[in-house]
Amino acid sequence: MDMKITFKGGKKVQAEYNGFVHQTDQPREAGGENSAPSPFDLFLASLGTCAGFYVLSFCQGRGIDASEIELRQIMEWDANSHRIGRVNIEIVLPASFPEKYRAAVVQAAQSCTVKKHLLQPPAFHIFATAR
Repeated sequence: MDMKITFKGGKKVQAEYNGFVHQTDQPREAGGENSAPSPFDLFLASLGTCAGFYVLSFCQGRGIDASEIELRQIMEWDANSHRIGRVNIEIVLPASFPEKYRAAVVQAAQSCTVKKHLLQPPAFHIFATAR
């Protein structure tokens, strides 16, 4: 599993992986052009969209219309560590959602593989080579 990271001018950094190109930039106040999400924004979005995927799959497997379901992700800042200390994901269900599946859809969202990688993070080894 290889990902190629390249620099595209200014504060823009691009990742090529699995046939897709992911563009990032920094906000203007950080010297960027704000032309794409920041890497951290993409990281946060991966949490919510991963949980959303599992909610969607749960609903599709039971023939439940998911078009009115939305997830709301709220990040709580920890002033001591200067990092996000808690991520809350609220699954907003329509009134028509079957009550018998409410706990199960929350459990489905808990299956998010991005979250699982945070709970048991991989080891990082960063090194430099010459061409």
